[in-house]
Amino acid sequence: MKLLERLFDQTRPQFEPGGRWHLLRPLAQGTEAFFFGASERTELAPHARDPIDSKRFMMMVIVALFPAFLASVYFFGLRIIVMMAVSYIAGGIVEVAFAIIRKKDIHEGFFVTGFLFPLVVPPTTPLWIVAVGVVFGVLVGKEVFGGTGRNLFNPVLVGRAFLAVAYPAPLASGYVIPGDWGWGRLTQYITIADTDAIAGATPLGLGKQGEFGGLWDCLLGSISGSAGETSALAILIGGVFLCMVRVANWRNVAGILGAVFVLSAILQFSDPSRFGPPLWHLLTGGLMLGAFFMATDPVTSPTTNTGKWVYGILIGVLVVVIRNFSGWVEGVMFAILLGNLASPLIDEIFVGLRVRRLQREG
Repeated sequence: MKLLERLFDQTRPQFEPGGRWHLLRPLAQGTEAFFFGASERTELAPHARDPIDSKRFMMMVIVALFPAFLASVYFFGLRIIVMMAVSYIAGGIVEVAFAIIRKKDIHEGFFVTGFLFPLVVPPTTPLWIVAVGVVFGVLVGKEVFGGTGRNLFNPVLVGRAFLAVAYPAPLASGYVIPGDWGWGRLTQYITIADTDAIAGATPLGLGKQGEFGGLWDCLLGSISGSAGETSALAILIGGVFLCMVRVANWRNVAGILGAVFVLSAILQFSDPSRFGPPLWHLLTGGLMLGAFFMATDPVTSPTTNTGKWVYGILIGVLVVVIRNFSGWVEGVMFAILLGNLASPLIDEIFVGLRVRRLQREG
C-alpha cells in the first residue's frame, strides 16, 4: 500500500488545475479516497478529527450489504457478480461524466448505488437492462437534481421503478428458483436460456393466489425473488449492524416494520383466506432490504426524529395497501418513493412546530 500511496502523491499534481490531466481530477480524487480517504488534511489548530468522512460512511453501507450479496451469489450463482460489474461500469460512466462537466469530485453515493442496484432486480435480468436501469437511476434520480445530497428520490428505486414500467415482461421472466447446491449452482443462470425450466413465482405472487407458506425458506432465502432480497436473515444481519453503528436510523426501520406488522395483522384477522399473516409480510419481497437500506437514506428521508417515525409509518401503511389492494404484487418500491416525495413536507411541519415551541418558551 505504501507503493500505491507514493504513486498517488507523485501523480497528484498532474490532476490539479493547470496539470496535464486536470479534467480527470474527479476520477483521480475518487480513486484515492476509496483507498486512503481524503487527501486534504488540516494543518493548523484548532481542529477536530473524525475518522469517518462521507466516503467512509458509504463504505459502512457496503459492508452491511455484504451478507445479502453473498447470499445472492450462493443462491443464484456467479452471474450476480457480472451484474454488479455492469452496474458499476454503466453507472460509473454517468457519474464520472457529470463530475468532469461540473468540475466536482465524484460523489461517494454512487459506491452504494452501484452495489445496491443489482440486488433489487431479478437474478437473470438481461445485462443490458441492468445497465439501462442504473444509468436512468443515476441520471434522472440524482444528477438532474444536482448530484448527491440534492436528490429528492432514492436513485436505486428510481431506476428500478423505470424498469418495472418500461420492461415488465423481461423482469417478470427473470425470477428463478435456486437450484441444488454444488459447483453447478455457481455457474447456473449464465444465459437466459438456462432459466426456462426453472422460472418460478415469487412468494408475493403466490400470495395473490392465497398461498402464504414457506416462512423458513423466506427467512433463509431459498426462494424466488430479486437477487438480494430473498434472504431476510442476511439482510437483517447487515441491517442491524448498520443501525448499531448509527449509519441507519432505527426509527425509520421500526416505523416501517411496525406499521406493516400491525396493519397486516388487522387485515389477516378480518379475512385469513385473503390476507397474509404479518410475519409472512415482513419476510417476503423487498421489505427488509427497503426498510434497512433505502428508506434510511439520509438524503431522501426526514431529518427530525419525530419526522422519521411518521415517514416510516407512512411507508409501512403504503406497503400493505399496495400489496393487498392494487394490481402490483410488491409495494415497497413505490411506497418508499412516495415517502421520499412527502419527506420535505414532513420536515417542514415538524421543524416549524419545534421553532414555534421554542419561540413560546423563549
